[in-house]
Amino acid sequence: MPFVSIRLAGTASVEQKAGIVADVTSSLVTRLGKNPAAVQVVIEEVATENYGAGGVLIAHRDAPREVADAKPSQ
Repeated sequence: MPFVSIRLAGTASVEQKAGIVADVTSSLVTRLGKNPAAVQVVIEEVATENYGAGGVLIAHRDAPREVADAKPSQ
């Protein structure tokens, strides 16, 4: 029985997650000949303040720039 674990930084809609499950299942059926009823897929959403890359939290990397970073007005 194939078991697939997917982690996403942030969130996805129910429709997006349903599509991911369908696509992953289809791939395992096509490529490995697995029974679709046996394919198990778990999607875990990781809050961006709990995930970092390159030494920076994803929440900080994707945050809008502060007003102080804006160019001064003329």
